[in-house]
Amino acid sequence: MLSIEERREIEAEFGRYPTRQAASVDAMKIVQRHRGWVSDESLKDLALLLDMTADELDGVATFYNMIFRRPVGRHVILVCNSVTCWMLGADRLHAHTAIASGARSGETSADGRFTLLPIVCLGACDHAPALMIDGDLRGDVDPEQVDQLLSRYP
Repeated sequence: MLSIEERREIEAEFGRYPTRQAASVDAMKIVQRHRGWVSDESLKDLALLLDMTADELDGVATFYNMIFRRPVGRHVILVCNSVTCWMLGADRLHAHTAIASGARSGETSADGRFTLLPIVCLGACDHAPALMIDGDLRGDVDPEQVDQLLSRYP
């Protein structure tokens, strides 16, 4: 069930869009901000509020790669694997980040601290290779910098 606060924030978004359905991404981001991810139960509750079916909303959620449909760690690390980042060492960066974080690609570390996910593009090609931790974009990242970066996220 959506909390009163979640419902209030979502309903405040309705005025920005021509239909309730158009607020679907923002609505899922609100739930994710409160809960860390969007569960099946939350998705069904949102679908009712947005006048959509759960399948329609799930289609939006699975298309938009920043909506997490499974629980994630306290900190989410996105390592860009675009062509530019790949050419400039993203594979090495990703491998080192997996070791340093204790999270294999697509998974969460045993202590629940980090989730490591590849992402097609972070839009930082001029500073490749790039990664993002909790929305904090870092460019020109060398694998040797990763340990220090991760230490900033308890």
